[in-house]
Amino acid sequence: MAEQENVRVTDARALRALAHPARIEIVEHLNVTGSTVTATEVAGLVGLSPSASSYHLRELARYGLVEQAPSQGDGRERRWRSTGSSLWIDGDADQPDAAAAERALVDLYLKRDQERVHTWLDRQHGEPAEWRESSALMDQQLLVSAAELAELNQRVRDLMEPYRVRERLADPPAGARKVVVQYTAFPLD
Repeated sequence: MAEQENVRVTDARALRALAHPARIEIVEHLNVTGSTVTATEVAGLVGLSPSASSYHLRELARYGLVEQAPSQGDGRERRWRSTGSSLWIDGDADQPDAAAAERALVDLYLKRDQERVHTWLDRQHGEPAEWRESSALMDQQLLVSAAELAELNQRVRDLMEPYRVRERLADPPAGARKVVVQYTAFPLD
């Protein structure tokens, strides 16, 4: 497979298929790590049974978000891999069902991101000072044109690219930890 950099999700059915907490975790794990997994391995990752995990993998494959990977052994196990290294959610704004499906998916992502922030806040006092001091929750208002915002977004992506987990898995620096960066940029009015 020639791996795609981004998988663009525009179809309302694909957006609805992805809008499930376990499916988001599966796709994110595969996109981030670039690994292949079995339904049993996914079950451990998302806290479901292997049969439920298998169902979710088949549904994700149905919409091109994952695919079967070559077997790593005697061929009896079914392995799965990502079809890209990141997702671009881009529901068709002219299709009400796609806009609603996109909104449901974004709401799910935002809920998960909020839970991650709360988990960090609950445990940060037990973390080493270097991690507490290097972590950040930021909110800044900027005055920019649409072109400047697009440029800023691209520069942020470019800044983060060398640190992506997938690229660093083989040789991480000493003391490295997986960190989530949540970034949003949109007009207030």
